[in-house]
Amino acid sequence: MRALVYNGPRDVSVTEVPDAKVERPTDVLIKITATNICGSDLHIYEGRNPLDPGMTIGHENTGEVIEVGDAVIKIKVGDRVSIPFNIGCGFCRNCERGLTGFCLSVNPEMPGGAYGYPDMGGYQGGQAELLRVPFGDFNCLKLPEDAVDKEADYAMLADIWPTGWHGTELARVQPGDSVVVYGGGPVGLMAALSAQVKGADQVMLVDRQPDRLKLAEQIGVTPIDDSDGTHVDQILEHTRGEGAARGVEAVGWQAHDPQGHEVPNQTLNDLVKSVRATGGIGVVGVFPPEDPEGPDKLMQEGKIAFDMGEFFTKGQFMGTGQANVKSYNRELRDLIHDGKANPAWIVSHHLSLEEGPDGYKHFDARDDGWTKVILHP
Repeated sequence: MRALVYNGPRDVSVTEVPDAKVERPTDVLIKITATNICGSDLHIYEGRNPLDPGMTIGHENTGEVIEVGDAVIKIKVGDRVSIPFNIGCGFCRNCERGLTGFCLSVNPEMPGGAYGYPDMGGYQGGQAELLRVPFGDFNCLKLPEDAVDKEADYAMLADIWPTGWHGTELARVQPGDSVVVYGGGPVGLMAALSAQVKGADQVMLVDRQPDRLKLAEQIGVTPIDDSDGTHVDQILEHTRGEGAARGVEAVGWQAHDPQGHEVPNQTLNDLVKSVRATGGIGVVGVFPPEDPEGPDKLMQEGKIAFDMGEFFTKGQFMGTGQANVKSYNRELRDLIHDGKANPAWIVSHHLSLEEGPDGYKHFDARDDGWTKVILHP
């Protein structure tokens, strides 16, 4: 089968690899129809969080079931399904509690497994023609009869919309809240959408990319351009000097200042400043345990200098961690099906698998208009 594989920093290619296949009775095999390039795939692409050379990338996967193992009873050949980026067993202590991002069965190295991602169990990714899905009955979310017509919307269910929703859950967004989201990439835009769906009174999004700010404005979110460094003041101005009730961090450790320098603690400390006393912060941007290429000694060890004093004095709270997609994807699917949300408004490009390497180049360069890319093998 054809697959997009990692060869080294900024070097990915489409090549022939062995076909994915059913290996265990609980497996499901799907033909990939849509697989997205994620912002966290860029950490791999840039070599900051590298895969083993030759591994297939891709954890945002949607497709059609073409084969099931003998022990699969719910999912059938022909079903259209969304695949959470988390791989869960469904029966360990964490999966039973809904914490499928921290499954204890699928990765001998640490809690949690994922497709095509470093240190997450060695599972091949889905930027390919076929994908093996372990524990298929548990991990496949069946899509309704409009699965083909709304495929671009449903493709957001594998990761970025549940992750954006998770950010608002961690921050405990309530109806009537004011919310500020740092980062206007796909996850940040999904967090802004999620806050609106939850009934937030005011949603602001901080970024400096004009195309991202324009997308936020299209759904009634207040764009905050941080290119001149006045973004915290702007947020305070929009909230009568109090700060937002809730904040979401959707950038991660590769945050940059307007001059292009990496500042790993930038967005977290800005959130402490721009969220009001007793407010909540949800962190869904990726922070790795270590980064040997980090800009300072702290970040090389997976640490940052955090404004703990102000955070404590303001009585704020914070939740962190990757999204447990299965806790949210069924309900979010139904919002799409019922026409209550259309997350594909952020999609800028539909490309073939063969065009994937070029898509990575443009998305990594943050070229204007390249806001979300879906590959169709």
